[in-house]
Amino acid sequence: MKILFALPGFHKYHRGAEVALLSVAEQLAKAGEEVTVAGSGDESSDASYRFTRVPSISRETFERFPTFPPFRSETAWEDATFAANLMRKVDVRSFDATVTCSFPFTHWALRRGGKKAPAHIFVTQNGEWPAVSDKSEYRFFDCDGLVCINPDYYATNRERWNCALIPNGADLARFRPFDSDRAQFGLPQDKKIVLMVSAFIPTKRVEAAVRAMAEIDDAFLVVAGDGPLRDEVQALADRLLPGRFKRLTLTAGEMPKLYNAADVFLHMSLFESFGNVFVEAMACGLPVVGHDTERLRWIVGDEEFLCDTEDRPRLVASIREALSAGERPLNSNLERFGWPAIAQQYGAFIAETLAGR
Repeated sequence: MKILFALPGFHKYHRGAEVALLSVAEQLAKAGEEVTVAGSGDESSDASYRFTRVPSISRETFERFPTFPPFRSETAWEDATFAANLMRKVDVRSFDATVTCSFPFTHWALRRGGKKAPAHIFVTQNGEWPAVSDKSEYRFFDCDGLVCINPDYYATNRERWNCALIPNGADLARFRPFDSDRAQFGLPQDKKIVLMVSAFIPTKRVEAAVRAMAEIDDAFLVVAGDGPLRDEVQALADRLLPGRFKRLTLTAGEMPKLYNAADVFLHMSLFESFGNVFVEAMACGLPVVGHDTERLRWIVGDEEFLCDTEDRPRLVASIREALSAGERPLNSNLERFGWPAIAQQYGAFIAETLAGR
């Protein structure tokens, strides 16, 4: 099969959606499929797939731009610049199938081609809104196959769309427990480290984490990520966590070392579509504190420290419990999250979708 994966952040950002789809693309290419990846970053000599660079303007440029449908955020502005260049640089009709999780502009760019248009696979990495809503730009959504990355999305969409339930995962060869020197990240040796891997945006609730950590005197909060709220969070941390907060921006290769330099993993989103970071943290042996939902329990099981993270006293108690957990065996849910097995499911679903056409 000839498959095109397209996303503005490919080879440019190390975020959940980029990591997930690139990992699938790499494994499918290794399995013998003819895979092309279109993104705005630089070509990598290590990739098994073919890379096509499609320029886009970074979302940071648009942080102060007006928001309105369909330009609902800085990511939509970035997506529009990428989609315009994608239509000029890539002939989608030369592929059997296209894959993206970016809506609306990249999605629309991949749907062109008339009767010769390839089968289009949409992945719900950033939510299921395009598939379930009939308002504004969402009413122009359609696809040949919908990959649902959690059981909630699958239950909602399986009657309307050709669906497959396929989780995200992690590179279990890279994300594993090992000794890591905190000094390389400028982290203290004499305090427990609570790690967040999170964008500085409202839905990630980093400010709420800072307020909770202010009640735990002997712990240090480090956040790996960036985003428009970086200055507000830094100012709050300077006031509430003096000497106990650090923001880092790291390469993908450094992330396993950072996980292994921490004692606890904390994630504050109330409704995460999946959250690769949960699997990465578990694979490195970290206890996980997160918002208690059936969706998250489907990922991490019943072995972690889930709670109502909007209840600050309960959140503080859960962080303390996780910090006191000590060494324990790796989470028993890990086995199903290796990328080779997940990519095999993608390959089978794309092949079935093509056969169904």
